[in-house]
Amino acid sequence: MPRKHRFLGLAFTAFTLMTTAALAGGSIHVLKSASCGCCVAWMKHMSESGFAVTAENVPMADLMSAKTDAGLPADQASCHTARIDGYVIEGHVPATDVKRLLAERPDAIGLAVPGMPYGSPGMGEPGPDADPYDVNLVRRGGTIETFASYR
Repeated sequence: MPRKHRFLGLAFTAFTLMTTAALAGGSIHVLKSASCGCCVAWMKHMSESGFAVTAENVPMADLMSAKTDAGLPADQASCHTARIDGYVIEGHVPATDVKRLLAERPDAIGLAVPGMPYGSPGMGEPGPDADPYDVNLVRRGGTIETFASYR
């Protein structure tokens, strides 16, 4: 096989694999402050889980406005706010829960992990020292249901 055809075949295979990975999770856009390292760690977790991640550093006032505009109750806030396929993902939500949300498609604003619990994705290692936390489903109108629990 000529070298040119081999190269094109490899390039096509690489493109297909990258496209498949991005489609497996979807494209997620993250709003965060420029100084937040745990947001970067969470974005890495999402990327490693198959999501195509983009980020935008915004002033804190704009970040807070984005949360309010999305309809998130103040007690559900965390350090970053993301959007994917019509949903809001607030804070350190595990990628598996985002995938489940996208598969089930509930009538909701999205998912939230309030605060920054240690042991959640981007906030240290899960294990015996991890904080217990819930992933909350935020319904339209502000009602909250537990979507997943980590203990």
